[in-house]
Amino acid sequence: MQPDLFMKKRTILSAGLAFAALGLISWGFKGHRAVATIAQNHLNASVAYVASAYLKGEQMEAVSTWADENRDPKTAPWHYINLPLGLSRDAFVKAVQESDNNVYTAILKTEATLKDVNASDEAKNEAMKYLIHLVGDAHQPMHVSRKEDKGGNTIQVRFDNKGTNLHSLWDSKLIDKEGLGQEDIVKTYDTATPAEIKKWQSDSPFEWLWESYQITTELYANAKPGQNIDDVYYQKYIPVIHKRIDQAGIRLAGELNRLLAGQKVKAVTVSAPPAVQGVPTNKTADATPTAVKLEEIKNYVGKTVTVSGKVFSSRDIGSMILVNLGAAYPNQLLTLALKGDAKALGTQLDGKTITITGQVIDYKGNPEIIVTSQQQVKVQ
Repeated sequence: MQPDLFMKKRTILSAGLAFAALGLISWGFKGHRAVATIAQNHLNASVAYVASAYLKGEQMEAVSTWADENRDPKTAPWHYINLPLGLSRDAFVKAVQESDNNVYTAILKTEATLKDVNASDEAKNEAMKYLIHLVGDAHQPMHVSRKEDKGGNTIQVRFDNKGTNLHSLWDSKLIDKEGLGQEDIVKTYDTATPAEIKKWQSDSPFEWLWESYQITTELYANAKPGQNIDDVYYQKYIPVIHKRIDQAGIRLAGELNRLLAGQKVKAVTVSAPPAVQGVPTNKTADATPTAVKLEEIKNYVGKTVTVSGKVFSSRDIGSMILVNLGAAYPNQLLTLALKGDAKALGTQLDGKTITITGQVIDYKGNPEIIVTSQQQVKVQ
């Protein structure tokens, strides 16, 4: 074989192996979209606008898996960090500080780009997409794991009568077992209290990784090749996944609120309001609000409308406040899901007639409008 041909084949093989590795090192689709959606729910209004500008109008959840789909061999190591087991906290911090080209250094790199006033729009766009993804990766325990088993990828187990591996189990299999749709995952996971939000957002990326390392240490201690993952295991660890995804979303919001505060951007046209419950963005939705009657609201799913009605009841479920127009639950004609800045309205709307502007979505057969800004609501 000619030397140059050999080198070409070797290069292709190396790239292929890197691409294959990328497919094995991430929260699943549902997990990453949940992290991004939770973060979107907790962004300050001004920061949400800046984030949207840097993403060129794309929603955070829509770009949350871009870093995996991009499949760049040069950034494949950005998704994880390999460390030996048994490190003390001090030794752990030292090992992370002395390592390079991993999830920790990648997070620092993307954050530096977002703070850099001289960075180009393209650089900020890429940094945003990587940061949204990598904060999620840092909270997936098997991303802070051992090199020798490729983060649990070579530890074969059985789950739901099927073969899988420890890494894949934590990426998606345990989440899929719940059987929740994307919007229900966000409602179920986004439950942090104000005290938890304050604490989590004060933690540094070192703390995020240390938490994952501690969980991974326990998982490795209990992992046996070929073991059957039973319901006891599932019931023990699904709450851990809930918390890790919630923490990732809350912390991502905290990082963006800090990094993007006060930044000035060019005007941006957003194709549709944020699909904050995981509902796919309807790119053909009308951008200009259409005035409609409340009784006819169910005929305008996917449209941006302005509608008025009386508030009959409301309920705070932690991650959002649900407001029912036209009648009390479960006979309401329209539900408003107040999130972000709009949550400050709280239960102040009970008994009042209001006018709301937003995109109508279908949530389990019922019309709903996601409200993320108080400017969308006018009290008559």
